[in-house]
Amino acid sequence: GGEAAVREPRRVALALLWAMGGDAVLGREDLAPLRDLAPHERRLLAQMLRRGVNAPMTTSAGRLFDGVAALLGLHQVVSFEGQAAMALEFACALGVEDAYPFPLTTTGAAEHVYVLDWQPLLAALLDDLKRGVDGGIMAARFHNAAVAGMVAVAQAVGEPVVALSGGCFQNRRLTEQTAARLREAGFQVLLHRQVPPNDGGISLGQVAVATRTLHP
Repeated sequence: GGEAAVREPRRVALALLWAMGGDAVLGREDLAPLRDLAPHERRLLAQMLRRGVNAPMTTSAGRLFDGVAALLGLHQVVSFEGQAAMALEFACALGVEDAYPFPLTTTGAAEHVYVLDWQPLLAALLDDLKRGVDGGIMAARFHNAAVAGMVAVAQAVGEPVVALSGGCFQNRRLTEQTAARLREAGFQVLLHRQVPPNDGGISLGQVAVATRTLHP
């Protein structure tokens, strides 16, 4: 289930690919995460995805980083959460300015919900893989896409103050570039300084709420 996906970025990559192409992707021996899964494992995971049972896919941005890292051959299985995303950050080539497409779409009739569509991003990355583009360039294009996507969300929402929080912002490249782009666009940016942006910050917040509840 979810815990297995955290430990196995290859599962996340398969889930992303399956969401785009269905069972046809199960034979993609040209892709590192699928080569790393035995045929029977691929079939079992596809069956789980079809049924939505213990499906190794979430809406977490961290899982998208994991899936891309697996596709670039950086980590198929990890020993701690965030390991694959860290490798992806460190793999980025310098001087890459262009980005994969990461369009912002809306869903819902009465009240719009903003969604970043990862499928065009993944399709462009797969095309680069097929053409043999350097992995560092692909890693940088992915990071640039993530930055552009977050700026697009901030602009669509329109709030003047933006807080960058969550485990993905342990990524220094992502944090610094997103903050810089947001400031250039006129936003006030709040960053973590004394409290970590990942689960440690959540735990501290829970303690604060509990304390306020017990001792109003």
